[in-house]
Amino acid sequence: MNSNSPNIAIIGAGPCGLGAAWRLHELGCDSFDVYEKNAHVGGLSASFVDAQGFTWDIGGHVMFSHYDYYDKVMQSVIPQEGWLSHERESWIWMHDRFIPYPLQYNIGQLPQKEMLQCLAGLIACKSKNADTLNHNFLEWIQHSFGDGLAKHFLVPYNQKVWAYPPEQLNAAWVGERVAVPDVDRILENIISGRDDCSWGPNNTFRFPLHGATGSIWNSVAGRLPQQKIHLGAELVSWDSHKKVLTFLEGMEKPYDYLISTIPVDQLLAAGKLGTAGDERFVRSTTNVVGIGLKGVPPEKLRTKCWMYFPENDNPFYRVTVFSNYSHNNVPPGEYWSVMGEVAESPQKTVDPEQLIDSAIKGFNNTGLIENNDEIVSTWTYRAPYGYPTPFLNRDSLLKKHLTGLQKKNVYSRGRFGAWIYECGNMDHVFMQGVEAVEHILFGTPEITVNYPSFINNNRIR
Repeated sequence: MNSNSPNIAIIGAGPCGLGAAWRLHELGCDSFDVYEKNAHVGGLSASFVDAQGFTWDIGGHVMFSHYDYYDKVMQSVIPQEGWLSHERESWIWMHDRFIPYPLQYNIGQLPQKEMLQCLAGLIACKSKNADTLNHNFLEWIQHSFGDGLAKHFLVPYNQKVWAYPPEQLNAAWVGERVAVPDVDRILENIISGRDDCSWGPNNTFRFPLHGATGSIWNSVAGRLPQQKIHLGAELVSWDSHKKVLTFLEGMEKPYDYLISTIPVDQLLAAGKLGTAGDERFVRSTTNVVGIGLKGVPPEKLRTKCWMYFPENDNPFYRVTVFSNYSHNNVPPGEYWSVMGEVAESPQKTVDPEQLIDSAIKGFNNTGLIENNDEIVSTWTYRAPYGYPTPFLNRDSLLKKHLTGLQKKNVYSRGRFGAWIYECGNMDHVFMQGVEAVEHILFGTPEITVNYPSFINNNRIR
């Protein structure tokens, strides 16, 4: 591109910021810089190796995509032989048994009393008015699944994962994230005793052979001009009139356009564009607990990918058998690893001093590890911004602030930059960065951030 290309500053070297940088570099535009506060790239998709040689992610990331463009980039940075392909095995642990996910299609595996309650609720839902308004996520659950599934799984699980009661969440985010039940199919499954595990956008997924999820973003960053990526550069303020960024060490940088991937509430505060007193961006914190063990996983976990936990005899909402994703996630020899995720919010506090002990107790209570298993490593990570909660007035608040920022040539994008959970996966946020660049340079529409339901129900070529 010519020398008249605008000067584009990118805040954050996670998937979104790297997506923007990738597209600019691909287009031959060299008037950009990426500023990252950490000493590494990847954001919430970074990976870490502990002192015992176990590799960990910040939660159970998996690699699947809605975009041909994204897939081509991934294939270019990690060759075919650098990927492992997995059939998804996701399960729910409840009533002392593993039940295939999603539960609504496998209620025949519940104890008879609970199965009949869930089935009665599902049948009752068939007679309800399909146009009934759902003012919040709890009402949507009850209207779509009935009281049985709500009571036994959906309400307790969602309280665990969001760390807020579902009546404080909106229902607009649901889209493809939750399988709305087909009662006839459920009845067929019960009668035939069939496991129904095929639903979902990620029933197959890929994972890097080496380096876990972080290796993807290290590889993307490694293909970009290194002088354009500035690590240890933490934004402290920005002036929308002068179009100047100020960083922690006093460095100032001008810009024409700003693509910010830091949380939008932090961006507004740094620009002295505070929200009104009754406006609050709601989020939850994610605590990750990794347990490295000597030996091999038990037969019941040998092929499982991740599991959901709605009951209260454990602190986590999801556990990944992380060594199953790649044998290189553990040291050489006979070792295996599990990784639990524990949500935290002002309404659901977590004691960091007790986190590892409570997780190990939960692993024991649920039979994932036995008392005589040899634990050789423990690892924790706290992500203060873990889940961008779809709170009740989220959409109106986002429309107000994201539109206002864009009028100032500021594009707040990414998992917490746009604060849209339903388009907050790695492929989504990478493409948010790509599409922001294309909108700035060519005026093309940003599909992902504006139409997440369309993206999640279509393959973008």
